[in-house]
Amino acid sequence: MDVRDEVLDVVDADDRVVGRAPRGEVYARGLRHRCVFVRATDAEGRLFVHRRTPTKLVFPSMYDLFVGGVVGAGETYDDAALREAEEELGVTGLPRPTYLFKFLYEGDGGQSWWSAVYEVRCEGPVSPQVEEVAWHAFLTGDEVERRLTEWPWVPDGLAAYQRWKAFRPGNHG
Repeated sequence: MDVRDEVLDVVDADDRVVGRAPRGEVYARGLRHRCVFVRATDAEGRLFVHRRTPTKLVFPSMYDLFVGGVVGAGETYDDAALREAEEELGVTGLPRPTYLFKFLYEGDGGQSWWSAVYEVRCEGPVSPQVEEVAWHAFLTGDEVERRLTEWPWVPDGLAAYQRWKAFRPGNHG
């Protein structure tokens, strides 16, 4: 099945389902839908960072601080977070990602989606999905911060990362 044919829930400003449509139509018409962002770290606490493949429908060839993707029609955020993390990291048996918070992302081009942010620790080796991930590495927090101004980042992931930094327990800055 072509990814554009995957059916998604269309939601309103309060994240209530108001319809369903194929992904291609959702993107073409700028319909609000649901996505998950999973902050994946290794056993040493380094962050999984990757560059998206040039064939991605949204933000091709850009760098991302999260694994994740769209929530399928009728799928819960929690189930989508686990599915997407295992798919993109190329692993099975991950612990269920921990839900952190949700926000409405609104992009410059009229794009809008509810974004649920999670985190998970991936202690074993990864084998990222070649259709999704062109390059990857586990980077320290300092390495990530240095590259924020050097690399082209997906805008929704960057928005989620900024919110995550403000959300972190013990962060009073």
